[in-house]
Amino acid sequence: MKRLLILLAFTVSAQTRQVVITIDDLPRGGDNPSANDLAGVRAMTEKLLQPLRGTQAIGFVNPGSDTALGLGEAGLQSILKQWLDHGLDLGNHTHTHPNINQVALAEYTADILRAEPALTKARGRRPVYFRHPFLHTGQDEAARAGLADFLRSHNYQVAPVTIDNSDWMFARVYANALRKDAALAKRIQRTYVEYMETMFAFFETRGAEVTGGDFPQILLLHANQLNADTLPELLAMMRRRGYQFVSLETALRHPAYALSDGYTGPWGLSWIHRWAKAKALPTAGEPAEPKEILDLYRGRAAAPPR
Repeated sequence: MKRLLILLAFTVSAQTRQVVITIDDLPRGGDNPSANDLAGVRAMTEKLLQPLRGTQAIGFVNPGSDTALGLGEAGLQSILKQWLDHGLDLGNHTHTHPNINQVALAEYTADILRAEPALTKARGRRPVYFRHPFLHTGQDEAARAGLADFLRSHNYQVAPVTIDNSDWMFARVYANALRKDAALAKRIQRTYVEYMETMFAFFETRGAEVTGGDFPQILLLHANQLNADTLPELLAMMRRRGYQFVSLETALRHPAYALSDGYTGPWGLSWIHRWAKAKALPTAGEPAEPKEILDLYRGRAAAPPR
C-alpha cells in the first residue's frame, strides 16, 4: 500500500509539470548557415511548427541574420507570418545576434532596437519579450546593469532559460550527416532525443534543489532541421514526463522567476544555475554531450549559437 501511495503521488506530481517551449534564431539558425532559400526555410519552418500547434510556444527572431537577409524583407515576413498563423508569438533576439561580451553596450542595445521594425510589422505591435544571444547577460557589473536598465526602460521582459542544452551541436552534425550519411543522421536523431531527456531529468532535479519544488520550466531550442525532424518525439518525451505546455507569460508569474540572478560573468548559464549562485549553493555539473557527437562536432570549425 505504501509503495502504491508513493507511485500515485509521483504520478500526480508529474502530471502537474509545466514547460514553455522557446525557439531561438528565427528564421533559421544553428545548423546550415548557407540555407537561406525561401522554399527551404519555409518547408523547415512548417515541419517545425505543425507539432507546436496548441503549445503556446514563442520564437525569438534575428531579422538581420545572414539567413534573414538572404530571404529579403518580404521572405522574412512570410516566415514570421507562418509562426503567427500557427497561433505562436514572436520575441526580440537582437537584429544580428551580437555577443555582449565582445561589443560595446551602446552597440548591443542599438542592435536590439534595430530588430523592432520587422517584429512590429509582423505582430502589429512591439515585441514584449527579449532573449539574450548566447544567454550572455553581461560579463561585468556595468554591462549587466546597463543592459538590464535598457530593457526595463524599453518595456522588455527577459525570457529566461531553465532547461539549457547543446541542441546547436547536434544540429550542426545532423545537417552534415543529412548530406552524406542517412544512417548516421538517423542515429543522431535517436541520440538527440535520449540526450534531451537526460537534460530534462537533470534540470528537474537541480531546479527542485534550488527552488524547493517544481516550477514551470523554460526550454531553449533553435530553429533548425534537427528540431523540425525530431519535435514529435521530443514533445512525446515531455508529455511522458508529465508536462503540460504553457505560455511564457504564465510561467513567469511563478515565484521562482522572482529569485535573484547571482551570476555576473562571460558564460551563458541556465537561470537555475544563476539562482543557485545567488543562494551560494554548490555547483552542479550538467550531463555531457555524447562522445560521438562531440567528436563529429570537433571536426567542424563552428561557433555555437544560443
